[in-house]
Amino acid sequence: MGYKQYILVCGGTACESNKGVALFAALKKAVEENGLVNDVQVVRTGCLGFCEKGPIVKILPQDTFYVEVKPEDAVVIVKEHLIKGRVVSRLLYDKNQSKINVGIEGIDFYQKQFRIVLRNCGVIDPDKIDEYIARDGYKALEKALFEMKPQNVIDEVSKSGLRGRGGAGFPTGKKWSFAAMQPAGQKYMVCNADEGDPGAYMDRSTLEGDPHSVLEAMTIAGYAIGANMGYVYIRAEYPLAIQRLETAIAQAREYGLLGQNILGSDFSFDIELRLGAGAFVCGEETALLASIEGKRGMPSPRPPFPAVKGLWGRPTVINNVETLANIPVILLKGGLWFSKIGTATSKGTKVFALTGKINNSGLIEVPMGTTLREIIFDIGGGIRGGKAFKAAQTGGPSGGMIPPQFLDLPIDYESLAKIGSIMGSGGLIVMDEDDCIPDIAKFYLDFTVDESCGKCAPCRIGGRKLLNYLDAICKGDGTYEDIDNMKEISEAMSRASLCGLGQTASNPVQSSLRYFMDEYKEHIDDKKCRAGKCKNLLRYSIDTAKCVGCTACARVCPVNCISGERKQPHTIDSTKCIKCGQCFEVCKFHAVNRA
Repeated sequence: MGYKQYILVCGGTACESNKGVALFAALKKAVEENGLVNDVQVVRTGCLGFCEKGPIVKILPQDTFYVEVKPEDAVVIVKEHLIKGRVVSRLLYDKNQSKINVGIEGIDFYQKQFRIVLRNCGVIDPDKIDEYIARDGYKALEKALFEMKPQNVIDEVSKSGLRGRGGAGFPTGKKWSFAAMQPAGQKYMVCNADEGDPGAYMDRSTLEGDPHSVLEAMTIAGYAIGANMGYVYIRAEYPLAIQRLETAIAQAREYGLLGQNILGSDFSFDIELRLGAGAFVCGEETALLASIEGKRGMPSPRPPFPAVKGLWGRPTVINNVETLANIPVILLKGGLWFSKIGTATSKGTKVFALTGKINNSGLIEVPMGTTLREIIFDIGGGIRGGKAFKAAQTGGPSGGMIPPQFLDLPIDYESLAKIGSIMGSGGLIVMDEDDCIPDIAKFYLDFTVDESCGKCAPCRIGGRKLLNYLDAICKGDGTYEDIDNMKEISEAMSRASLCGLGQTASNPVQSSLRYFMDEYKEHIDDKKCRAGKCKNLLRYSIDTAKCVGCTACARVCPVNCISGERKQPHTIDSTKCIKCGQCFEVCKFHAVNRA
């Protein structure tokens, strides 16, 4: 059936958790009640990326982009936009626009993006294989099976310059070639969807919005290396991604795109899901494989590498979701086309989950080499509340803090490594003037200490020691000897830890000491936290010139340390104050000082 108009409703986790499911139902009901079922199709898509403004509704063919849409807006959209042809101005990103065809081209969040991995997210219904096929889906698999030999596939991927997007940045073609060179026999292809960085949701959103792109890529990889079985290792906390993967796998089998003699060829390949329990260390290759085998997820020494001896002792290639999502495009458009995007050593695009103290948080995809300034201020819309930018953390708990002097740094593997950070899987957290650097470092160390498997002493003991030193500094009990010890332990962890978790766990500490030593000095020398985050270092007082004696502060104080007559200036007894900050929050006259 040919529809005249389409209503695309963002079906990513963020929008669905914000009444997106009710919105989808309300739009379908409004279309039905207005007799438009033969002319208008309502489609639940994957994530459209602009999470800050969700739920999002997009109307085609006019390409109208509505933001922060509520279920009660459904009737207005149908009656005004679809029936009368009038744009609903209050739902537009730019409320001053009046034309009906005001698409994403006019929205700053999208202007510097270039979508390869996210090409189908927000465009197709991820639960319908036909919509994926209509956008050249499985065409790359057909090309590989009937026009290319396995080595030709590997050569094309190598030519593209694609590097692993899981963090290490190892050349994908080279990894495939290692497995392909192993003697014929049982081999495996594994997709690492165990995305565990705080604030990261790149892989989850890709699977929610375009699961077939990953299934197609895994099948192509299986053909290239000689594997007949694949596994998607995904954490159980991603129910929507799991549901869409299960649907996609069933559909691919039904269409002859998975299973025996794919598309009538001599090649057979199938895929199964394996659910992880949420251990961060299982993002490491050998720990992931141990978990699939039913063992405790703990890393093993390398070599041998998984491409030589992996799952159940057989050659295994492991790529993460984002890496794989590039493969079909590379085969269709050519490795040379892909290699022209990005920088000399970092080809293609990178997907980031842009979060933190940023106006436009969301999922973005930009060419490698895009500067941090472009991401934060052009795409992200700058710092929330007009605050000053302090730092950006790339690479999650394994990355480093990037200070303002590197805002014009091109984001690629080598540039980040030079300043003590890493690309990681793509988490990008923005901090402002109200964030305390030692406290942020402590947050990341607390996470990695909790997630350490405990197998090797450098990570198990070193991480705990670093956390203890940071805790002392944030309480005002730190010394410069602690700083020296932190530097020594960090270096030892980087050199001696068994796996990537321990080797990179000290990155936030090392980068913060390198670029923000002044804040550590304030905590040690002045017993002061300029951001007001370290509770033990706070001092609350009342400016008697501003205090009007409204008693609001005294009424909320849980320990009754604030005294004073009504309509007279009040005072705080610092010996009783527990520094809860409630007086600071309720004072409408800015009379309570926090320093």
